[in-house]
Amino acid sequence: MSQGVAFSRGGTLALLAVGFALFLALIWLIASGDEFGGGGNNGQAHAAGKGLNGYVGLTRLLEAEGYDVTRSRSPAGLESEGLLVLTPPPATDPEELGELLRKRENIGPTLIILPKWSAERPPPILPSEVRQKFKPGWVVLTDAYELEWPTKLPAPYAFEHKLETLEADEEPGWDGFGLSGQLPTRRILFTSEKDIHEPLLFDAAGHWLALRVLGEEDSDYYQDAHWTLFLADPDFANNYGLADEARAAAMLALVREGTYQGDITDITFDLTLNGFGASENLLTLAFRPPFLAATLCLLLALLIIGWRAFQRFGPAATGNGPAIAFGKERLIANGAGLILRARRFGLLGAPYAALSARRIADRLGLARHDTGAIDAALARRLPNEEPFSRRAARLESTDRPADILSAAQALDDLTAKL
Repeated sequence: MSQGVAFSRGGTLALLAVGFALFLALIWLIASGDEFGGGGNNGQAHAAGKGLNGYVGLTRLLEAEGYDVTRSRSPAGLESEGLLVLTPPPATDPEELGELLRKRENIGPTLIILPKWSAERPPPILPSEVRQKFKPGWVVLTDAYELEWPTKLPAPYAFEHKLETLEADEEPGWDGFGLSGQLPTRRILFTSEKDIHEPLLFDAAGHWLALRVLGEEDSDYYQDAHWTLFLADPDFANNYGLADEARAAAMLALVREGTYQGDITDITFDLTLNGFGASENLLTLAFRPPFLAATLCLLLALLIIGWRAFQRFGPAATGNGPAIAFGKERLIANGAGLILRARRFGLLGAPYAALSARRIADRLGLARHDTGAIDAALARRLPNEEPFSRRAARLESTDRPADILSAAQALDDLTAKL
């Protein structure tokens, strides 16, 4: 009976195709990271936040305006030559942010939106029908705060971040870029005034709500550095503030300022400062330039190897190889065929008995292959076994194939027991 194969050629090809498709899907999932399934909507102030203090609305607004918006979870996004939007958290390290801003001077413009609100999940004291209306990522704004770390930024970026609460009879007005309107609350954040900074947005009292860093006149920064902009009060940019058309228009004007009046169309919102950074891995790097060419060559080589694997190089090899060498096997087959054709089965018994005597004597440690000596030694080793002489006599006395096979098997059993 011929030996079957586990899979046909078509089945093997299907397994390879499905495995390769799953491998590509794995790479895509790894590259997607937390974006797969909408991760990142944790109620904090960043580009993935859908709460009042988040900036999802700003990213969608800019996309609607024709900008190419990217939400970056990779440190490589910090090297974008387009406008980089940073939304640092309250506990930002000023030295690390200052080092990043220095690198950006020679790469591209940067817009920093400072945080303002303490946000919390809906409190349990709310009625259940109210809590059920809250969607994932929604928050309650509790209090505004000013930051200390902007004063520790390196020159020329450093400034004081201040908070002012207006009286009930004061209007929280603002103006800038030829626009004006009202802020959503009477708690306003602004910056200190410096000669090396240029104001872009003001409140009703003339405080600076947004600025552009100029640097010392005639300095290298003043002459060559890309623009860096700070938005002190994020109620122009967050989902809360963009509910007003005038504030949304002011935010678009501020972005146009950072993109050199629209000369830059690429805008990257960084999420690594907010704890959503993901390190590069070999799988995703393999499908990005300049490694993409090597990956394509490897895939092509695998395709060629797979195609050749389905082609026959020669006759199929047997699974375990011949039991004995080809020449001996042919000699035995020829001899057996000759005996079979001559019907001289009686010639097989005596030679096989003598061969068995030699094997059994060697196992018993006997110098002579004498039948009597073998029987005596067997009586000591295996007293309950039939003597060798009787088994050999039975083999030598028969000429029927079935009897020859049975007698030879008895001798082999004795050899195996020893």
